[in-house]
Parts: sequence; C-alpha cells; structure tokens
Amino acid sequence: MVQYNPKDWLTFIFRFHKSDTFRQLLPMMIFIGIYSGIIGYLEIEYWKLSDDSHVKNITIMHGMLGFVISLLLAYRTNTAYDRWWEGRKLWGSLVNNSRNLAIKLSAILKDENDRNYFKRMIPGYASVLQKHLSNEEVTQMLFEGLDLEIDHHKHRPNQVARMLFKKINDLHQSGKISGDQLIIINSELQSFTDVCGACERIKNTPIPYSYSAFIKKFIFFYVMTLPFGYVFSLGYYTIPVVIFIFYVLASLELIAEEIEDPFGGDANDLPTAKIASNIKKHVEELL
Repeated sequence: MVQYNPKDWLTFIFRFHKSDTFRQLLPMMIFIGIYSGIIGYLEIEYWKLSDDSHVKNITIMHGMLGFVISLLLAYRTNTAYDRWWEGRKLWGSLVNNSRNLAIKLSAILKDENDRNYFKRMIPGYASVLQKHLSNEEVTQMLFEGLDLEIDHHKHRPNQVARMLFKKINDLHQSGKISGDQLIIINSELQSFTDVCGACERIKNTPIPYSYSAFIKKFIFFYVMTLPFGYVFSLGYYTIPVVIFIFYVLASLELIAEEIEDPFGGDANDLPTAKIASNIKKHVEELL
C-alpha cells in the first residue's frame, strides 16, 4: 500500500508513481491522439462539411451521454471502494480477535510450552491467510522451530484453524482449561474462520462481467466519437482535449479495477503482510 502525505499537493501533481494510471494508459492515449488528429485533418482539409451539417450536432449527444457515463463511473468507483474498505475492516477485526485471544490465553495458561505454541500459531493463521488470499504457495512454513505442515491441495487457513482448536480441546480434556474458559475463548477461534470466509467472498466475487464490459465499451465508443463533433469548434486542439477526456474516464475505471480486489499485490491494495507482521509482534508481547 502506498504511504503518502495527503497535504502535500505538489507531490501529488508533479510526481508520477508506479501506481499512476498515466503510465498504463500512455499507449492508448497515443493511439487516441493519432486517431483524433486523422479525423481532424480529414474534416478540416477534405470533408469540409457545411455549417448546417448534422455532424456538428453530435456534441449534443456527448453532453447527454457524459452525464450518464459520470453516474456509471461514480457507482463503479464507490462499489469498488466499498469492497476495499470491507476488506480493511475484516483484517482489523482479525487483529483485534488475535489480540483478545492472546490476552485470554496469557491469563489462562500457566505452562510455558502451551503459551509458546499459541505464540506461534495465532500469528501463523494471519500469515497463512495473507498468502492464501494473494495466491502464494504455502506448502510448508516454519515459525521459530514449529513445523507447520500444510497440504496445498486443501484449504490452508482451515488447517491452521483446526490445529488451533485441536490444541484448545486437548488442553480442556487435560484439565488445563475449564469448560467456562473454553466458552470464553471460542468466539475468537470461530472469528478466524468467519474473517477468512468474508475475505474469500470479496476475492472470489468480482464485479459481473457484463457490467464491467459495458462500461469499457461505453467509454471507448464515447471517446472515439468525440473528434467528429469538436473539430468544428476546437480545430486541432481537439487532440489534447480528447486525450484528456479519455485519460480521466479510463483512469476511474482502472482505479476501480485495482481496488475491487484488495488482497492482491497492487500498489493500492491492503498491506496484509504488514498487518500479519503486526499481529505476530503483538501476540509475542502478550504471550
């Protein structure tokens, strides 16, 4: 995730970060500029349409469709941001539940070996979940001498959650944890799987294809018809105007595409690896 100072306007305006849409759209912007120049040249030098030509009225269509496309993109961006923010809230709850579980176990458990087990396994769940959501291979992980064998053909976070609950159940059967204490810590154990399921829902349910494809086609044909109407009033200045309009509209769509999956490796995705590292640090302090 990009760290920045929101009050530093000059940096925002004049610095091009690798996450900027300008670099991604540059080839298409060059193509749009060449296309606009060709249309402008043909209309000015060869076609020379009369003043009463209906082509000049195409700007009326652009005015009406511009309002429609702005509503579509606003809805698209808000929907994508809702998914990003929900992912952040889920990982925030994972942080809190990991801390709460560590706090309760630090008061309940007296055996140092048992405390060390959970000191490694609780952050281990966050680390495995982070790699699971980012599609990284987790066949075997080592947490300070603890061999955590994970079958990559099975659901990896579930395997860690099963190991956690199995250890809790063993402690209960051995008398180290009472029935009341088992009930107290059960909600935190269950919350791990709840967070995992909610994150997978975001990860595995993208925006419907038809909706996304329609917006891209709408933007493309809207921009490709702009030079026909604006050449009469702007001349060759139509080229930078059309490029700028395309840059604004396409950038909003690119930003929405990037943040709708907040668990990837893009610059604006959630810092899940850092959050997992913080969970590890906090649990080790508590246990």
